[in-house]
Parts: sequence; structure tokens; C-alpha cells
Amino acid sequence: MLHHGDISRKECPMTRFSLMSCLVLCAIGLAWSQEQSAKDIKTGINFIETKVYSDADNARILKLYDGLRVADVSDGMDMAGLPGVGLVDPAIHPDWVDRKTMSHQFRGIAVTVRYVPTQKPDRPESGQKFQEWEGNFYSKYSHEAFTKVIAPGTVVVIDDVEDKDIGSIGSYNILYWKSLGAVAVVTDATSRDTDEIEVEKVPLYLREKGRGIRPGRNEIESVNRPVVIGGVLVCPGDVVVGDGDGVIVVPRGKAEQVAGFAQEIIHKDKDARKALYKRVGLPSDRTVE
Repeated sequence: MLHHGDISRKECPMTRFSLMSCLVLCAIGLAWSQEQSAKDIKTGINFIETKVYSDADNARILKLYDGLRVADVSDGMDMAGLPGVGLVDPAIHPDWVDRKTMSHQFRGIAVTVRYVPTQKPDRPESGQKFQEWEGNFYSKYSHEAFTKVIAPGTVVVIDDVEDKDIGSIGSYNILYWKSLGAVAVVTDATSRDTDEIEVEKVPLYLREKGRGIRPGRNEIESVNRPVVIGGVLVCPGDVVVGDGDGVIVVPRGKAEQVAGFAQEIIHKDKDARKALYKRVGLPSDRTVE
């Protein structure tokens, strides 16, 4: 028969192990935190590393996503152990949809930019010309430094000021971004010139329409740092997919695995629907080919 003391003695090895593990982890955490001095922290620190991928690797990953829909990718994320991860708030929707050509759909690699509300004056000083003030604000505070890293296959992902009427995106700059290789733009805020953007056929996913200019309303905070779009973390280099169902973001580290699952799903779906097309007499189209 065991006495209380015997039980305690038998539990000691596990207790000692747990205690030692805790002490080791605490020591590691303390050592890591001491690497940053108070001066470092005061001047600002980013704790999520920005990883850089080659153009060749980006192209290889995007090839794996050819033809995939948001639904396929979402199912692939489930199969990869990431259920619900990456699904952007459906309030962020396509500005326009073309179901004949499906040209509103996109698959691309994230380049991220963050604009924040400005604390600077929202109008020219007395005697200053509006155009001079506006041009100075654009060039110094609310510029587009991210255009330097746009490449073929880029999705420009903009974390902007949601609760202000700011048309950070317009028919000129979005077309310029496209000329540099951007395949789509996703913002958690607004865009202006949306009629012209539909004519230009640049895929744009946004929360709502906007009209005001950027000067006096927002300023650029960072480029190619983690941002949050519709409740989802987006890191530079992540895969972003959009269609009529909305937008989904795939963490780069899981992109290859998710694509493999998603391709299996869409091939089975196309085969099944193609058989149903024949049964009900529908002509074949691009969605089942």
C-alpha cells in the first residue's frame, strides 16, 4: 500500500522535468529579450522578419496556382491543417466582375504597403498654392515607394485608413502599377475612379468607394512589412487569390502544399461538373475545361 509520501516521491521526476523545462524556456526568453536594448526599442523594432524570394521562385509558386479558385484554395488550406486561416472578410469584394472572361480573377504574390491617418495639416498654409502643397505632400508623405518592387505577378496589398473617404487608388496609378507587372490590387479601404478602373480591367478588390485625395488624409508608414487586410495577416511573398467569392491569403511556407491539395480538388470538381453539363445539355465552357 502506498502512503501519501510515496505518491509524492513517485511524481517528483515529472515535477522536476516540468520545472526544469519551464526554467530553460524562461532563460531562453529572457536572453532573447535582453538582445534588444531600451534604445533599440525606443526607436522601434519589427519582430516579424520580411523574407525575400527570388523572381524565379515566385514564378514557380504561381504556376502551381494556375486556374485555382478561392474555394479550391480554402479547401486546400483545410487539408493542410489551416481551416479558416487566410479567408479575408467578404466585405472586401471585387469592384467589377466579368463572368465571360473571368478576367476579374487573379493569383499573385503579395507586395504590401501600409498607409496611416496623418497628423499633418490638411490644407495649404496661408498664401501657399494648393497645387504646390498637394505635390509636396504626395512626394514627401503619401508617396508610392512600393512601385520599386512591383514585378510580374505582384498583387499590391494596401492596408489603408478604413474610416476615411480617401481615394488612395485611382484610374491612373492602378494602371501604372499594372504596367509594372501587377496582376491585381487588394485594399481594406477605398478607391476612386472605379468606373474607369472597370474599363481598364485591372482586378481591384476593395471595401467601398472613396473620393478624396491622399494629401491631408493619410501618409505612408511602411512597405513590405506585415499588414492586416480584412482580419487576415498578409506578409510579403504570401500567395493571394481572388475571384467572385472574395480573397484568400496563403502563407508562403504552406503555399506549395496548399496548391497541391487545391489542384486535386478542382480537377475532381471539373470532371464531375462536366458530366453534369452533358446530362443537362449545357455546352462546355472554361469552368469545366
